Amino acid sequence: MPGDKSISHRAALIAAIANGVSHINNYSTSADCAATLSCLEKLGVRIERHGHDITVHGIGRQGFSAPAGPLDCANSGTTMRLLAGILAVHDFVSTLTGDDSLRSRPMQRIIEPLEMMGARISSQEGRAPLLIRGGAALKPIDYELLTASAQVKSCILLAGLNAKGKTTVIENEITRDHTERMLRWFAAETETGKAAREPESARFAAVTGPAQLRARDVSVPGDISSAVYFIAAAALLSESALQIYDVGLNSTRVAFLDQLHSMGFEVTVTGEPEESDEPRGNIFVRSLRPDIKGPFRIDGTIIPQLIDELPLLAVIGSQIEGGIEIRDAKELRVKESDRIASTVAGLRSIGCEVKEFDDGLRVAGPTRLRGAKINPQGDHRIAMAFTVAALMAEGDSEIEGADCVAVSFPEFFDLLESVVR
Repeated sequence: MPGDKSISHRAALIAAIANGVSHINNYSTSADCAATLSCLEKLGVRIERHGHDITVHGIGRQGFSAPAGPLDCANSGTTMRLLAGILAVHDFVSTLTGDDSLRSRPMQRIIEPLEMMGARISSQEGRAPLLIRGGAALKPIDYELLTASAQVKSCILLAGLNAKGKTTVIENEITRDHTERMLRWFAAETETGKAAREPESARFAAVTGPAQLRARDVSVPGDISSAVYFIAAAALLSESALQIYDVGLNSTRVAFLDQLHSMGFEVTVTGEPEESDEPRGNIFVRSLRPDIKGPFRIDGTIIPQLIDELPLLAVIGSQIEGGIEIRDAKELRVKESDRIASTVAGLRSIGCEVKEFDDGLRVAGPTRLRGAKINPQGDHRIAMAFTVAALMAEGDSEIEGADCVAVSFPEFFDLLESVVR
């Protein structure tokens, strides 16, 4: 698998504000991660590219130079939200913008905590472009996430590197912890643990500033969020078997595998020693028609850990006895597309019986799928999920605008073709 997108973003951003030179192995090939590198270069960071590896010449916590123009984050919400946290303290004005999809996504969720810390940010009714007037001294805060979001948590923690004292983020639902791990890897003073409050799932992450980060080399594991499409295809297509090597196995990212196990699919995971404070290992999957019957329901606090995989799980649900129901997933409405609407439309076009809810959907199963023309609305994860559906369908299928997969996984179709016979 290509390098993990979430980890690659964070490795490049944190290496850029560290002191010294960091080498990052297996950096993501995604367009999103390329946008992060482009923004960093416009801020004066020297980056060398060596195939799938990069070298970042860190310029320190407040070493960015004023950009000559707006910083284009393209389609990458991670780039915009995390970079906003770093830019909030720099003594110049910067503008973060992106494509139509990114400019429609909610940014008030980072504006509010950053302004509480003393940042000055202007927006278009809570959406990009974001005009950040840096230079103000930031103050530490204790902040409870209103929406479960690793990007918002990361934005606050990165801003906290420049605040005098401890900045703490409390989350009631567990989200990805790559930023906390990466900050620890680069020698920041961090704390994580269970929050002394209800609900039981509540956790906290904290960073103490001002911080002086030290350059470190980073080995990026394969992207589990890219691997899931191959895992699903191998599980569903008869007489299939697939081994995926050296993929990230962070506990906040493997809920998809747990869901497959609960549905009765055969998936085996073998771990390897951690590298760069991230667990990794191999995944073996074999096709097996499960005898467990649904309907299956996915909801509650597990949703943030499955947010990228929910459209794919809906496709899988169309093939299992009793189908699947997904709820508490309203956040899908404000991703690269309205992923609830896009998934429902795609499922109906390939012959599924689907009911749409404000916060999710229900799809009946098992269903004999038929080939169709799918419009993923420019959303890479919808395009890949319905490519898996197309493999199972009778007749030809067409994915319109399929090049949108380059946002996260430009090798997707070539790699898929190499393993499907």
